[in-house]
Order: sequence, then structure tokens, then C-alpha cells
Amino acid sequence: MDTTLLAGIGIIAIGAFTSGSFSMPFEKTKEWKWENYWLIYSLFGYVLVPILSCFIFCSDFIGSLAACGTGTLLKTFLLGIAYGICNLTFGMSLRYLGVSLGFMLSLGLMMVFGTIVPPLLDGRLSVMMQQSGGTLLLIGLLIAALGVAVSAYAGYQKDKLMAGADSELNFTKGLLLALFVGVTGASQALGIEQGGEIAAAFADSGTDSLFLTLPIFTVLFFGSFCITLVWCLVMAKRNGTLSLFVRTKEILLSANYLFSGLAGFLWFVNMIFYGMGKSMMGTYSFTAWGILMSLTIVFATLWGLYRGEWKVATPSIYRWMYAGLFILVVSSFIIGMSGEG
Repeated sequence: MDTTLLAGIGIIAIGAFTSGSFSMPFEKTKEWKWENYWLIYSLFGYVLVPILSCFIFCSDFIGSLAACGTGTLLKTFLLGIAYGICNLTFGMSLRYLGVSLGFMLSLGLMMVFGTIVPPLLDGRLSVMMQQSGGTLLLIGLLIAALGVAVSAYAGYQKDKLMAGADSELNFTKGLLLALFVGVTGASQALGIEQGGEIAAAFADSGTDSLFLTLPIFTVLFFGSFCITLVWCLVMAKRNGTLSLFVRTKEILLSANYLFSGLAGFLWFVNMIFYGMGKSMMGTYSFTAWGILMSLTIVFATLWGLYRGEWKVATPSIYRWMYAGLFILVVSSFIIGMSGEG
């Protein structure tokens, strides 16, 4: 495997680690409800940290952004709204499927749709399919799907032991929601691929190629934040939790903002490393998405082990879980290798 491509996979793996880890600081928040910490997380992860990153790593951020076409900015923004809806729906899928099964199915479907849809629309997939790399990509995606299925089976068996007679679990509703998450989640990958004009404007201003995706993320996730802001405020009004933003005990309040902001920081760091690794993937850089999703599932599951989410699992369930993780790691390298041919 080409060393640049291998380095790209390694950098994306670092991003996947922070992506799989971003929710850990939420456990440190006190008294806040989901709509409270999710809104502050989104403010940092979707707005503040992306803008700060652009000012640090991009040349003439304001001027370069102004040079982009209105149509491209609007299209990227709207795809960001779709991704924001995906993130909000993701929480509902966990409610009906359980954490492990919902996480694995939703991200697994995002991986497949997010890898296939963007190059299908811009024609790169048809070109790739005429080469050996196309066959390798399909093999990698099929292996990844197998890894997701094996991991999901382990998660399903584990959640059955934990949930017992939980009346909220509904596989049919959960599966439909996970499918919706997978389709709308592809909007993030599509927004990144469709933001070429934004990247070109910043390249012309002298921004390093490693960071050309940062301004795309900033526009894309601003759309995500807008829909998240509306939903979280509606939920806070409905649940009577608006006052928690200002009335929690002073020490807890500052800690809640700190840990929620840290979650947002960790999540966007994932996108920085993803963008850097993607820039090393060559013509078929869309393969980076499959690598990111596969490894994110791996790291999130490992954090689940650390937090004791699998403590009720039997030895048989552990074997299924570890087999699924191994298959996902293998698939990420095969998907990465497909970009060479």
C-alpha cells in the first residue's frame, strides 16, 4: 500500500477515535437534560470550534468565503440542515433499538450510503468501477456490512439481557429510523464532496491542502446547528428545562458548560483529522468516509466496554463482538486500498 495512503488511513483513525470518544464528557454533566448539553455541544462542535479552526488554519477566511458562489454556500448549508435532522433522529433510533444495536445499524448504514452516494452523483464511482479499485471497494463495503451485522448481533443479544421487558423497544420502528439516519447521514459526506468550489476558493488564497475541508465543514455544520438550535429550544420549552442553562448551582453550571463544550471540541477535532486524511486519499477520496465510519464504530464499542455497557454479556456475546470489531478494522483497510486502483 502507498505510504501516503497508509498515512491518510492512520490520520483518519485518529479522527475516528475522537469521534467515538466525544460523548464521554457528557457523563460529567450534572442536573442538565439532553436538550441542555446537546445544544451547548452543538454550539461548540458546529459553530465555535469550526470558525476558530478556520481562522487558525485557513488564509483570509472571510475574504475567501465571500468569493464562493451563493449557490454552493446555500447547497452546503441545506445539506447541513439534513445532517442536523439525521443527528436528532439518531437519538430516536437508540430509543427503539437500544444503544448498541441502534449505534451500529445507524452508523453502518451511514457508512454505506455516505461512501456510495457522493461519487455516484458526480460520476467518479462509474469510473472507479471500470478499474480494479472498484471491485476492491465493493468487497470492502460488503466486508464492512458483515462486520456491522456481526457487531449488531452482539449488541442485540447484549441489549436483550439488559432491557428485559422494556416496552419502548420496537425493532420495526427502530429499523425504519436507522434507515432514515443512514440516508440523511449521507448528506454530511455529500456536503463535503459537493463543497469543491469552497475548497477551491481557499486553495486560491493559499490555504494548505490539508485544511481545505475546514471551511466546507463550517458552512455545512452551521446548517446543522440552526435546526438543532430550534429543536433543543422547543424541547427545553416543552420540558421546562430552559432555566437549567442559568439556574444550576454555580460550580455545576460552569462544569456543565465546560464538559459539553469539550464534547463539541472532541467531535470537531474528528473532522479536522478526517479532512487531513481525506486529502491524502487521491482521486477517490470518498473512500475516506467508509474508513471513518467503520473505525468510529470500533472505538465507540471499545468505550462502551470501558464504561461497563457490556458487563452483562456472556462469553459467546463477547466473541461475536470482538469478531465484528476485527472485521470492521479489516474492511477499513480494504476500502482505503481501493483508492489506489
